[in-house]
Amino acid sequence: MENWEKAEKAGEPEPDGCLSLTEVEALARRVHATQTDKAGRPYTVHLAAVAEGVAARGGTDEQIAAAWLHDSVEDGALSESWLENAPLPRSVKDMVSAMTKRPGESPETYAARILAVPGALLIKESDIAHNADPQRLAELDTPTRDRLTAKYARMRRLLGLAAG
Repeated sequence: MENWEKAEKAGEPEPDGCLSLTEVEALARRVHATQTDKAGRPYTVHLAAVAEGVAARGGTDEQIAAAWLHDSVEDGALSESWLENAPLPRSVKDMVSAMTKRPGESPETYAARILAVPGALLIKESDIAHNADPQRLAELDTPTRDRLTAKYARMRRLLGLAAG
């Protein structure tokens, strides 16, 4: 996958038989096409922002691919079985799996899994940065905004990330 960017620029297929970064983005856009966020915006806006945030923070192509897919299993857009059998590098599958919250899972368990998987923390950092953006939160009702602000602050602490 180190060759993703090179292969895409040359218009060549992936040498390892994996989906290209462009194909991963298209897949994520397709499977989340009907979803909206809590403010009613297309959910793909969030996915693009997280992927762009990962890239801006120096993330690898694998991390950017995982950013595009980070909510796909959790939101039911793709199944765990699909992810396991997908033509993706193991590292991408592991990061997406780490980012997938399980029903009834504590924030502590979720954070520990993210910290245990190489590359996942950068994706979660970008995810929280976008979710906690004051402009996005301002569009929500006060109880939802307050609940989410506390949730994101707690997750930042659990992950050892600086606020804001």
